[in-house]
Amino acid sequence: MMELLLDPHVWLAFATLTALEVVLGIDNIIFITILANRLPEAQRDQARRFGLLLAMATRILLLLSLAWVMRLTEPLFSIMEHAVSGRDLILFFGGLFLIAKSTMEIHSSLEGPEEHTVETGKKVSFMGVIVQIGILD
Repeated sequence: MMELLLDPHVWLAFATLTALEVVLGIDNIIFITILANRLPEAQRDQARRFGLLLAMATRILLLLSLAWVMRLTEPLFSIMEHAVSGRDLILFFGGLFLIAKSTMEIHSSLEGPEEHTVETGKKVSFMGVIVQIGILD
């Protein structure tokens, strides 16, 4: 056990994981703020608090499931002599999803609401924002 604590690779992995958690935490705060700003002023603080709690709970569950995902190394199929595992698929599609959703949110915040939203007079609901936070965290 003591040799594990003295291993520089373990400390490097710990530092990397800590840095990733800080970056992802800042990303969550920015995303929650963008979504909460769509709500009426009176509901924004409550949405931010609930969103942060939901983000924290989701992050803890994801960290607990990380060991399971990292064990998905059994090849499922091959593409051009490269074995593709379940872990590879989860990382690939998760990355694509994050890129797509981030692009849509940035576009929405820079360009304003879409035409059909303005015409129908649709309002953003508190639960709609919370569901979006939950799905994306």
